[in-house]
Amino acid sequence: MNKRQQGGMGEDIAAKYLQKQGYKIMQRNYFCHFGEIDIVAQDGAYIVFVEVKARTSYAFGAPREAVDWRKQQTIVQCAKLWLTANGKYGAPVRFDVVEVMPEQVTLLRDAFRC
Repeated sequence: MNKRQQGGMGEDIAAKYLQKQGYKIMQRNYFCHFGEIDIVAQDGAYIVFVEVKARTSYAFGAPREAVDWRKQQTIVQCAKLWLTANGKYGAPVRFDVVEVMPEQVTLLRDAFRC
């Protein structure tokens, strides 16, 4: 399995997990010229932009460690465009990270702020 297939599988697992947590999936794989947002969801009043990180081991650290400052800025810029394009600018937002590991899914709510 290549990295793209692994990432897609991780996103599928994360989306199902989020739905079980009560999130409403609004869009997956939103692309803009800054980059990509894996999942856009609604959790209560919040529009949530979710970064999914899937790994098969901790050999290169915890998945959340891959969401560094640069990646966070990419997500924030894409989120601004998504909010504007969907008439949601000004809505309360949150940035979550979902870690997908073999036999474990971890949701980090409000993982970073802009």
